[in-house]
Amino acid sequence: MFKGFYTAASGMLSQQRKTEMLSNNLANANTPGFKADQPSMRAFPEMLLQRLDQQKIPSENGLNLPRNTVIGSINTGVYMQEAIPAFIQGDLRETELHTDVALVDINIPANKENGAKGTVLFTVQNPNGEVRYTRNGNFTVDGEGFLTTASGLYVLNDRGGRIQLSSDQFTINSKGVLIGENGETARLGIGFAENPQRLIKEGDGLYRTEDGNKLPNAYNANGVQFMLKQGFLERSNVDVAKTMTDMLTAYRAFEANQKVLQAYDRSMEKAVNDIGRIG
Repeated sequence: MFKGFYTAASGMLSQQRKTEMLSNNLANANTPGFKADQPSMRAFPEMLLQRLDQQKIPSENGLNLPRNTVIGSINTGVYMQEAIPAFIQGDLRETELHTDVALVDINIPANKENGAKGTVLFTVQNPNGEVRYTRNGNFTVDGEGFLTTASGLYVLNDRGGRIQLSSDQFTINSKGVLIGENGETARLGIGFAENPQRLIKEGDGLYRTEDGNKLPNAYNANGVQFMLKQGFLERSNVDVAKTMTDMLTAYRAFEANQKVLQAYDRSMEKAVNDIGRIG
């Protein structure tokens, strides 16, 4: 009986976490470069139930031999193992701003291990000097002339250095070469993640590698083809209609598990109050 409580409760928890993930996707439907998370649902391992009893053997001393009687297997519930970002190219939106840049995938090789396509990302630096990666090309120029993200992270060039400009009037060609108003040049740093599912999501559209090492330079990666478009932003790849449908499905599943839990609760109440009184 109590195992049913745990199974229904685990179903409610997993659907709650799925709803929270979908709500986050929906909240970021208009965030440039945002990659929607997808839930990875897993079942807990099945348990084999056995009954322990004894078998009496008629003898002078009355021997009792222990034995196990197999009852059967029971599933111990479900859980949401992780949320995996879907690195699918989002639609482009023209902004006509010099500081907005979009990455456009042309030919990105698939990973040999899982068959999923890799991805290319802008290279940025946080206040601690650590390298992070993003698809959000909503950049700006700060008071010191450094090219930064909207949240204040420094945009790095292909050599890992910060990009300093004389003004926000610059051009970027399709190969990532940036030319400032006074002739200063740089090339935007672009990293290539062969297996993007191994990137760790930090929030605010940022990712980092598992081991802390830098991603390889996408310009030199074998078979990787991409381009940059100035004056454009990559939209979020969240499918709003599908996300709303998935949220309703998760809510219905939560309700179903809740009703099962209430049924178990009523059964336990009868067992305690009615059966216990008869005894």
